[in-house]
Amino acid sequence: MSDAIRLMLVDDHPVVRDGLRGMLSGQPGFEVVCEAANGAEALEKMETCQPDVVLMDLRMPQMDGASAIQALRARWPAVRVLVLTTYDSDAEIMKAIEAGATGYLLKDAPREELYRAVQATAQGQSYLSPAVASRLVGQMRVPAQEPLSQRELEVLNWIARGASNKEIAHHLHISEATVKSHVLHLFAKLNVNDRTQAVTTALQLGIIDISGSSKTP
Repeated sequence: MSDAIRLMLVDDHPVVRDGLRGMLSGQPGFEVVCEAANGAEALEKMETCQPDVVLMDLRMPQMDGASAIQALRARWPAVRVLVLTTYDSDAEIMKAIEAGATGYLLKDAPREELYRAVQATAQGQSYLSPAVASRLVGQMRVPAQEPLSQRELEVLNWIARGASNKEIAHHLHISEATVKSHVLHLFAKLNVNDRTQAVTTALQLGIIDISGSSKTP
């Protein structure tokens, strides 16, 4: 199990945690190392468990998910959090993403999508379920400070699909260092700090859509 993705489950419903544990523990490549019933308990267990990915519900007693994400990221900046919730309102989504969530998935997603989301999150890739992405499309749009180049748009589209820098380099036939440069430039132009925020902002601007096509902003 040394190469398995170490997981912490954070949800105030024991039945949900039991179901997730059974589903993930029975799948090769995943290991549930600890559980918590709320955000405060997750913070207490973080040091001991040292998970690769935290699966976080949003509405919980004592400390909600967004507050827990913010606290986790402040103390452990490299922590990767996949929100797994029933709530898909614009306010809930934006609050979680702004707090530092790496991905956002709804609980009614098929188990195969959950596996993909956990794997992408473990690799530091943003993951937004199509249902969540479609909610963001309708949000208020703001003008981009500077248009993205065609190559930056191509890189952004691959980021939206969950591709790593290495995978993007392979698809576009350029070096990984060049991909990193394009990523930094598009981050600056979109005024964001990470890949999840880049995808979210691009959806808001209408630069990309949930099918992955792009257009000049």
